[in-house]
Amino acid sequence: MNTLAEENYLKSIYHLSLNAESVSTNQLAALLNTKASSVTDMLKKLADKELINYTPYQGVTLMAAGEKIAVNIIRKHRLWEFFLVEKLNFKWDEVHEMAEEMEHISSNELIDRLDKFMNFPKYDPHGDPIPDSNGKFKIHDLKPVSAIELNGSGIICGVRDHSAAFLQYLEKHGLTIGKKIMVEDIIEFDRSMVLQMENKTVQISREVANNLLITL
Repeated sequence: MNTLAEENYLKSIYHLSLNAESVSTNQLAALLNTKASSVTDMLKKLADKELINYTPYQGVTLMAAGEKIAVNIIRKHRLWEFFLVEKLNFKWDEVHEMAEEMEHISSNELIDRLDKFMNFPKYDPHGDPIPDSNGKFKIHDLKPVSAIELNGSGIICGVRDHSAAFLQYLEKHGLTIGKKIMVEDIIEFDRSMVLQMENKTVQISREVANNLLITL
């Protein structure tokens, strides 16, 4: 049995490793808002459990057992987010912290029944893929809106920024999952973008465009 802290480390290593071959101590310390020395202590424990490959000053990678645990935690998190939004009518900006607590429930039988109850959803409310009971999941081929050229179009399918403030901003402007958008103009001065959507236009900053994901 792994502790809540150990599970959070494994999940964090998994997320960081999606954009790098190995994860540094400083990256983990920044993400988890803790001291590098504390990170080092935990990495030694996880290495002793044969959940990660860890060599001081050379970064860390997940071993197969550690990756399995991390993906299972992510599965539980995203299933609970889906449940909270679709069945209990929470908004998509309200569920992350609740799911952070609920992802540590240890009963796999409960999670499997939850998955079946909701008819095996493939994506959570933020567009992130939900792993199945075998840890397999389907990934959208997503691009940030900022990568789309003038007159290009696509359907909003995900976000990079899961903060409540960002999700509330998107909700306010109707930039939610499933909406079709078209790039009507790109402002030369600051590269902000004017989007056409459902007979209205919305101007967004470059930062928003970088964090809003679409499929073509």
